Amino acid sequence: MLTDNLESRVATRLERNWVTRVFRIEWLGQTLASLCWIASVFSYGIQSNGDWLQLVAASAWLVANMAAVMTNKVD
Repeated sequence: MLTDNLESRVATRLERNWVTRVFRIEWLGQTLASLCWIASVFSYGIQSNGDWLQLVAASAWLVANMAAVMTNKVD
């Protein structure tokens, strides 16, 4: 019973930390920039290998931002 309560409190705290990290200006700015970069690649069209590299780079940046917000690190 005690462990269930402790697990519940830890889960709630981790969720609150996740939400807090999402609304930090650093995370929002980088995520918005990566999404704009992805949108620009599609807007201009994918016509060369360089365009594919741009898309991969922007997507990797977005995935890194998502992973950073999901990690269980102390701020």
